[in-house]
Amino acid sequence: MFTLAEVASLNDIQPTYRILKPWWDVFMDYLAVVMLMVAIFAGTMQLTKDQVVCLPVLQSTVNSKAQPGTSGKADFTTVETTTDSLGRKTNLDFQQYVFINQMCYHLALPWYSKYFPYLVLIHTIILIVSSNFWFKYPKTCSKIEHFVSILGKCFESPWTTKALSETACEDSEENKQRLTGAQSLPKYVSTSSDEGSPSASTPMITKSGFKFSADKPMIEVPSVTILDKKDGEQAKALFEKVRKFRAHVEDSDLIYKLYVGQTVIKTVKFIFILCYTANFVNTISFEHICNPKVEHLIGYTQFECTHNMAYMLKKLLISYISLICVYGFICLYTLFWLFRIPLKEYSFEKVREESSFSDIPDVKNDFAFLLHMVDQYDQLYSKRFGVFLSEVSENKLREISLNHEWTFEKLRQHVSRNAQDKQELHLFMLSGVPDAVFDLTDLDVLKLELIPEAKIPAKISQMTNLQELHLCHCPAKVEQTAFSFLRDHLRCLHVKFTDVAEIPAWVYLLKNLRELYLIGNLNSENNKMIGLESLRELRHLKILHVKSNLTKIPPNITDVAPHLTKLVIHNDGTKLVVLNSLKKMTNVAELELQNCELERIPHAIFSLSNLQELDLKSNSIRTIEEIISFQHLKRFTCLKLWHNKIVNIPSSITHIKNLESLYLSNNKLESLPAAVFSLQKLRCLDVSYNSIALIPVEIGLLQNLQHFHITGNKVDILPKQLFKCVKLRTLSLGQNCITSIPDKVSQLVQLTHLELKGNCLDRLPATLGQCQLLRKSGLVVEDHLFDALPSEVKEVLNQDTSIPFANGI
Repeated sequence: MFTLAEVASLNDIQPTYRILKPWWDVFMDYLAVVMLMVAIFAGTMQLTKDQVVCLPVLQSTVNSKAQPGTSGKADFTTVETTTDSLGRKTNLDFQQYVFINQMCYHLALPWYSKYFPYLVLIHTIILIVSSNFWFKYPKTCSKIEHFVSILGKCFESPWTTKALSETACEDSEENKQRLTGAQSLPKYVSTSSDEGSPSASTPMITKSGFKFSADKPMIEVPSVTILDKKDGEQAKALFEKVRKFRAHVEDSDLIYKLYVGQTVIKTVKFIFILCYTANFVNTISFEHICNPKVEHLIGYTQFECTHNMAYMLKKLLISYISLICVYGFICLYTLFWLFRIPLKEYSFEKVREESSFSDIPDVKNDFAFLLHMVDQYDQLYSKRFGVFLSEVSENKLREISLNHEWTFEKLRQHVSRNAQDKQELHLFMLSGVPDAVFDLTDLDVLKLELIPEAKIPAKISQMTNLQELHLCHCPAKVEQTAFSFLRDHLRCLHVKFTDVAEIPAWVYLLKNLRELYLIGNLNSENNKMIGLESLRELRHLKILHVKSNLTKIPPNITDVAPHLTKLVIHNDGTKLVVLNSLKKMTNVAELELQNCELERIPHAIFSLSNLQELDLKSNSIRTIEEIISFQHLKRFTCLKLWHNKIVNIPSSITHIKNLESLYLSNNKLESLPAAVFSLQKLRCLDVSYNSIALIPVEIGLLQNLQHFHITGNKVDILPKQLFKCVKLRTLSLGQNCITSIPDKVSQLVQLTHLELKGNCLDRLPATLGQCQLLRKSGLVVEDHLFDALPSEVKEVLNQDTSIPFANGI
C-alpha cells in the first residue's frame, strides 16, 4: 500500500509557484489531501481488519419434510436456525470455515466494498494530476518557470521601489500645486515624427516642465532610494527579459487552454464519481447471503455472512461523497470564473492611474492569463511588474544610469578639436544623451550616433556656441524650447539614416539652417523622394548635400533651389536620369554629381548662369565635346572630371577663358593638347594616373600655374619650359619614368611640395637648395636620393619651415 508521503509527492509543487495558485486551487489541493487520507485509512483498515465471517444456514425440523413436487429438495425460503441456547453442531472443521469465508468474501460481498479505498486513491491521483498538469507540461512549464522567476525579480528589484516612489512624489507635488492654485506648468510639446501618438515622451516633457520653467524655481523630486550601478544593470537586464518574455508568451494562449481543459476534466470527473458512487452507498451492508455452490465439499448450500468493515466503509464513503461534492462545486466556480471575464486580456488601467506610468501597455493571451492568476494571489505583484512594461520607466532608468556614468568631467575628456579647429564631441551607441552634455556651453559641434532614444531638452539653450549637429541613425526628439533654440542658432546639420522616416520632422522647420547633409535611402517609392516634409521652410539654406541612390533630382529640392549656392549629390552607382530640375537652381555656384553613372555632361548644367565649380567625379563619361558650352558661364572657374573614362580633351576647351582649375586624373588620356595651355588663368592642372608620355613644351605658357599634378603617367623627360612656371608651389611627378631633374628646378622659388618618388632617378640636383620655400617635409623622394645630396643642401632643406613658409604665403 502507498504511504501518505509517497502519494502526497504527486501534489508537491515548488513553493515559488504558489503565486499562480488561486484560492480555489489551494482549497482543492487540501481536499485532495483529505481524500488521500480517506483512501489510505480505508486501505489500511482493509489490510488489517477486513474480513467476512460466514455460518451455514440449517434446515428446521418442520421444513425438513419434503413436500410433494419438491423432489426432496430443501425449501430455503423457510429456513430456520436452531433455537437451542447451546447452538447446533454443524460438523465443519476450521479449514472449511476458512475456505467458505474466502469464497463468500469474493462471491457475496459487493465489489465496491472490496475496492472502495483503491478507487478513491485512483480518483484522487487523477484529480491531483489534473490540478497540476499545467505546471508539469513542458510547453507550459518553461513559460511558467520564466514568468515566476521574472516576476519575483521585478517585485524585489530596487528600481521598482524607486520608480513607484518617485512617481508618487511627483503626484503629490502636482496635487499640492493644484490645491494651492499654482500656475500650470509651461507646455513643452515634442515635435518629433511620432508626436501624434500617445508617446512615451509625455513624462519627459512634464519633468522638463519642472526643470526649465521660467515662472517658478526648479522643483526637484526627492530620490527615495539610491540606485547603484549593479542594481541599475540588473534592472536593465530585467527590462530586456520582460520584453523578450512578452513577445514569446503573447503569441499563444496554450496555458489558458490547458488550464481550462484540466478544469473541465476535473468537473467531468466529479460528475462521474458522484453519479456512480451514490448508487453504491446502500450496497454496503453488514449482512450478506452467500450461495457458494460447494455443497459437495461442505455439505451446506447457503451461508449467512457478516462484514465487519461495512459500517466504517459506509461512513468513509459518505465522507468521500461530501468531499467530492465540495470539490465539484469549486470546479464549477472555477469554470464560471474562467468564462465570466475575458482572461486573455489584461488591462493595467488602475496601475497607470496609481503610478503615473501612462504608457504601460495592456497585454493579451497567456501573458494576460498569468497576470490574472497572480492577481488572485496578490495584486501588488502586477502593479510592481507593470513598471517593467513601461518605456517611460525604462527610459528613466537609462537616463539615471547614463547620467551616473557620463559625468561632466568624463564628457569633457572626450571633447576634441576637429580639422576646422572647432570643439567637437562625438557620442556613440549610448542609451540616451547625458544631461551633462548640455553643460558644455563652449561646444561647437555635437555628434550623436546610434542613439535611438535621444532627446534634446530645453537645456540645450545654454550651448550658445553650438552651430553644427550630427544625427547618425539617431531620430532625436526635441522639446519646444529646444527646438526654438535650434531653429534660431543651428547653422549646419548632418542627418544619416536608413529610411527617410528616421529624419525628424523638426529638421524641415529649421529656418536659419545654412547647411544640410542627408545620407541615406531616398529612392524608395514610400519615401516620395526626399520626404515627409517640404524643404520650403529652409529659407536660408545655402548648401545641400545628398548622399543616396537617386534616379532624379528630388522635386522638393526645387523648393529651396533659389536659395542654394551649393548642391552635392553622391549616388551609390544608381544612374541619375532626370536632371531638368537643375535649371531652376539659378544661384548654384558649386555643383557635384558624383557616382551617378553619367555618360555625358548634362545639358541642364549649362543653364546655371552663376555656376563656378562643377565636379563630375566617378561617372562613366567618355567624351566631353559639350565642354564648349561652358564658355557661356562667365563665372565658371573649376572643372573636375576625375575618375571617368575620358580618352581625349577637345580643342574647344580653349574657349573657357576663365578656367582656373582643371582636374582630369584617373582617366584614359594619352596626351595633352596644346589647347589646354592656352588657358592663361589656369592655376591648377591635375592629370595624374593617365597614360601621358609627354609634357608639351607649351606648358611654359601657363604663367599662373601654381599646382601641377602628373603622378602615375609615363613621362620620361621634363621639358625646360616647365620651369618657366615660376609660380608653381606644388609639383607632383611621382611614379613616372623620369631619369633626371634639370638644374633649372631652382627657378621654382615658390615651390613648397615636390613629389619625385617612384621614378628612375640616380641623383637629385644640388640646385634644390635654391628653392627657398622647399623643405624636407615637402620633398617626397627615396631616402637614398635625399642622403646623396650635399650636406649644405640637406641643411637648407632641414631648416625650420614656419617662418619661410609664412613669408611665402
